[in-house]
Amino acid sequence: MKLPVSTEWLLHCATTLAQLDPGTTASAAQLAQYYDLPAAYLAKQLQALVRSGALAATTGPRGGFRLARPASEITLLHIVEAVDGAASPYECREIRQQGRGALSPEECRNTCVLAEKMADAHEAWRRSLAATSLADVLAALPPSAPERTRRRMAGAK
Repeated sequence: MKLPVSTEWLLHCATTLAQLDPGTTASAAQLAQYYDLPAAYLAKQLQALVRSGALAATTGPRGGFRLARPASEITLLHIVEAVDGAASPYECREIRQQGRGALSPEECRNTCVLAEKMADAHEAWRRSLAATSLADVLAALPPSAPERTRRRMAGAK
């Protein structure tokens, strides 16, 4: 499965916001500078997380983005689906009924075993992401990471 690069950006940006003091915001420009990303494009991508309810955005000179809910309530699946949607990346086109090796419609009454296996894999992936919150990610970071992130974000204007 290959996800758009913006998925990585938003996973990292959400993790960064989760490390900030509660209520603290960071602008798209600060996050873009922190990760050396194109600010205008990142700002558009961050709006997907606002629409999904993972982030809140405020306008004005002291505006920016912050978590809309506690980090324990925002899963990696929530972020991924906000950007990429929930559809499976695999689509069975029933090629087993085409070409020289075509099976008859009667032989294809059951779902293709490959489609079943791909659906199982997609569901396992979704369950894994749904079971991992931003709080879980923060717990796996070195203890010094949040303070380092706060200090460096404060320097990114």
